[in-house]
Amino acid sequence: MLRWALIFLIIALVAALFGFTGIAATAAGIAKFLFFLFLVVCLVFFILGISAGRRIP
Repeated sequence: MLRWALIFLIIALVAALFGFTGIAATAAGIAKFLFFLFLVVCLVFFILGISAGRRIP
């Protein structure tokens, strides 16, 4: 249990560092951009996979 407590303490300290220094807003903006970028890439590969699957006899 002490191990889990230390792990959560480290996670809380990192979250506090991001939250209190203003890095969180920048990280959120980057995360939004990456989300939409990967969503578009996923849709492109999905469409390519469907079209390639129809070509196989």
